[in-house]
Amino acid sequence: MLFGKACIFGGRARYCVVKPLACLFTTSSNMAKSKFEYVRNFETDDTCLRNCYIVVRLDGRNFHKFTEQHKFAKPNDNRALGLMSRSARSVMEELEDIVIAYGQSDEFSFVFKRTSTWFKRRASKLMTHVASHFDGRVVLYPSNRNLKDYLSWRQADCHVNNLYNTVFWTLVQKGGLTTAQAEERLKGTLAADKNEILFSEFNINYNTEPAVLKKGTTLIWEKRDETVTKCMKLPNAEEKEMTVTRSRRRVQAHHCDVIGEQFWEEHPDILEDDNC
Repeated sequence: MLFGKACIFGGRARYCVVKPLACLFTTSSNMAKSKFEYVRNFETDDTCLRNCYIVVRLDGRNFHKFTEQHKFAKPNDNRALGLMSRSARSVMEELEDIVIAYGQSDEFSFVFKRTSTWFKRRASKLMTHVASHFDGRVVLYPSNRNLKDYLSWRQADCHVNNLYNTVFWTLVQKGGLTTAQAEERLKGTLAADKNEILFSEFNINYNTEPAVLKKGTTLIWEKRDETVTKCMKLPNAEEKEMTVTRSRRRVQAHHCDVIGEQFWEEHPDILEDDNC
């Protein structure tokens, strides 16, 4: 298109730039082809299988440097969590075939619906459109059970990591231990042991910690009624303000359990029928 436009716009200087390039192309079946086009054969087919949920999972790259530069609080910083959530919300609003997203710590998983045809289901295209300064991967899950188990796995990981980090940094910041000493203290401990350390030594009840830290963030599409005021013209040419209520899809954040069935029963429109 660029070459064609240059010819259409005309002008001797522009024509001289385009003309030498034309010798690289031959015309076949009314389509310009380059003699170098054979290199496309080296591209691998990365089309994702049909009838599978496409999950793009992103992990922060060198986030430890990022957190140090911005002096984020440890083990959790509300600014960082809010930034991750807002960024993920923007991705969902841009790519509407994403039916649900789940995030915790420095990672976020975006689930494209099974019937999605965005970017012809090419894994590389999907990943690069979602990712920015993140390490990304594409994984396919063929059934609702597989997808729910995947999200359950990520939420279980959220709990394990947050509990460990909460105890670890409490031992360092309030217990006076070095990071090496705190790591040694927690070696081999179970969840019950970590809860006991928090409660008996620091009077911290882990169960009362904010849900966003223990459960992560789940983003889904939900309909919300919006009331707006419009200026309407009447038959007599007069204008009158009228209140109009309309329903719109918005990305909403939840900090809830996705391992059990309650979440899925309350939001049955997220998953597609396995029998389709």
